Amino acid sequence: MIKIFKSRIYVAFLLLSVSLGFGILGYRFISNYDWIDALYMTVITITTVGFGEVNPLTNADKVFTIFLILFSVVILGYVISVFTEYMFTRRSYEEFKHKTLEKKIQKLKDHVIVCGFGRNGREAVEKLKSYKKEFVIVEMDEDLVSKYEDDDTMFCIGNANEDETLIRAGIDQASALICAMPEDADNLFTVLSARQLNKNLKIISRASVDTSFRKLKLAGADNVILPDKIGGDHMASLVVMPDLVEFLDNLSVSGQDNVNVREILYEHVCPDNIDKTIREVDLRNLTGCTIIGYKNPAGDYVVNPEASTLITKGSKLIVIGKPNQINTLRNEFNI
Repeated sequence: MIKIFKSRIYVAFLLLSVSLGFGILGYRFISNYDWIDALYMTVITITTVGFGEVNPLTNADKVFTIFLILFSVVILGYVISVFTEYMFTRRSYEEFKHKTLEKKIQKLKDHVIVCGFGRNGREAVEKLKSYKKEFVIVEMDEDLVSKYEDDDTMFCIGNANEDETLIRAGIDQASALICAMPEDADNLFTVLSARQLNKNLKIISRASVDTSFRKLKLAGADNVILPDKIGGDHMASLVVMPDLVEFLDNLSVSGQDNVNVREILYEHVCPDNIDKTIREVDLRNLTGCTIIGYKNPAGDYVVNPEASTLITKGSKLIVIGKPNQINTLRNEFNI
């Protein structure tokens, strides 16, 4: 809609320019005015302000002025109507778009809120998209929002530190919040606000310095990530254990056809809510995947669990396999 009106504005500017050019040339060559007087006469004629003529008009001048008035009044009326309609329509369109977006956000459930759309925020969003996870981005920079906004990306413009902004982003129905803002102080205040608004929310925050790690944890963050520390550790690991690190880097945990690692919930392997051992599930024979980890309900991890390990409610299994084996796993356990 806005694009249509912009094209009409270009047409209006073109017609107005033609009207001015027609009047200036007419007074210059019909009435023998100099260029300044020709411009003056054209402007007062088109705008119908009623100032006096530069020189008394001859019959030829009067006939030309009549045609110029009739011609320019139609064009000027069109220009004014286009600009007026554009201004009101743009305002109405923006209001309609924001109201529609707010209604759409309020209908979301178990979505992720990403605070900050810098480098870390964009990486997080790309990963969420690959998992087809619904998300809302909270960002203050309106220019940045207008640059990346599209039908598949929902933005909530505002300060993530403010409760009102988080409420508009649907924090009461969200399952997780990612604080990816560049300043640790902003992340800290956002974590505090978010934890107060939703006690069950999983909160992940970035931190720039080690001293912020403990503060963010005390504020209510479940996980705190230090990107610089992770990057340095990864580079050093490539020096001391290059083959192992490259192998782990080649494992894919997202996408549709190339996933190598997957987590399975208790409900998937025990749909009847009857606890089973890893041996009883017989995952290897059914799918070809191998169980490499077990997370118990308390949150403790067991690497390479024994076959006798009992899978209880609230636990998870971490499995590894080829992409085709992971697909078999999805089909076998309705994941």
